[in-house]
Amino acid sequence: MKFNQHMVPVFAAVFLFSCGNKQAQQKQGPPPAVPVTVANVASTDAVYYDQYPGTVTALEEIKITPQVSGYITNINFKDGQNVRKGQLLYSIDAQIYQANYQQAVANLQVQQANLVKAQKDADRYNELASHDAIAQQQVDYANATLDATKKQVAAAKANVASLHSNVQFANIYAPFSGTIGISQVKKGTAVVAGQTVLNTISTDDPIAVDFSVDQKDIYRFTELQQNKNELKDSTFTIAFGDDIYPLPGKISFIDRAVDAQTGTIKVRLTFQNDKGMLKPGMNTTVRVKNTASKNATIIPHAAVNEQLGEFYVYVLADSSKVSQRQVKLGTTIGDSIIVKDGLKDGEKIVVQGMQNLHEGSVVNAGGK
Repeated sequence: MKFNQHMVPVFAAVFLFSCGNKQAQQKQGPPPAVPVTVANVASTDAVYYDQYPGTVTALEEIKITPQVSGYITNINFKDGQNVRKGQLLYSIDAQIYQANYQQAVANLQVQQANLVKAQKDADRYNELASHDAIAQQQVDYANATLDATKKQVAAAKANVASLHSNVQFANIYAPFSGTIGISQVKKGTAVVAGQTVLNTISTDDPIAVDFSVDQKDIYRFTELQQNKNELKDSTFTIAFGDDIYPLPGKISFIDRAVDAQTGTIKVRLTFQNDKGMLKPGMNTTVRVKNTASKNATIIPHAAVNEQLGEFYVYVLADSSKVSQRQVKLGTTIGDSIIVKDGLKDGEKIVVQGMQNLHEGSVVNAGGK
């Protein structure tokens, strides 16, 4: 092989560059340690809240409808007022019902007078018949008239009672103590029996919150319901966004059956509501304290790195190098999370600065 004289300088340059690069690498040394913040892994009793969507509902609520038709003559409350059981709410024009009632009473009196006469006739004819002084046909006729008159009196009494009920139904009273809503009718409005909704009244103290739990949790909630003496005041609370209702609740009942379509069962809590802060129909979040995780490993959520649906943390070794380790996660508790498997007490994990790490990176660890 023949070398061209112009090739010598090229090889010389390559050789010198290669030697220079090795010398630069030797002078440069290993990459600097990555500054990170680490934390010690330790177990503790985990206390957190299971959360469920809930709805505030009244323990008692009824839509008020009239039992007779007519015109509203009086409204005897203010919208949104607290009313007591038996308080007069609405009055319906009762003139026609009163007139019909009086007519029925008069008809009853006529029938009662006819009954007196029929009774006397039947008594007299039966007395004559005992002495064979009258034809049996007349006696039978008198007895039949007496029976018919008795039935007419009974029918007249029933009519009187019915029409008297109409008179009474013209006044509508509160069926229980509670808060009444905005009236749906005004004075002079024509209402129809059984159809026109006048208003809604509901109880508000105490008040209920309904929510649904999966059927697998029935045993847990049944225990919570039965072991009332073991419940803490904060076991059941409700929240509206970041605001937590100041008073705790308690289980009122668990529904009788599981919904076959959803596989859930309804649970009802009751809360004191003396200040009226809770209103029926409000959406809320039910918070149920869970203390089932004893000696649980809890780490900052920021220490967890997700890759393709799997979760990892960087564990610090004695050589100041980190290794990536897969972990199995549990429930999130605020800014922390329970680790079910993958870490041991006393190990150190990286909680800040992991974005610059890879397997075997040397770190400069700051404690936490």
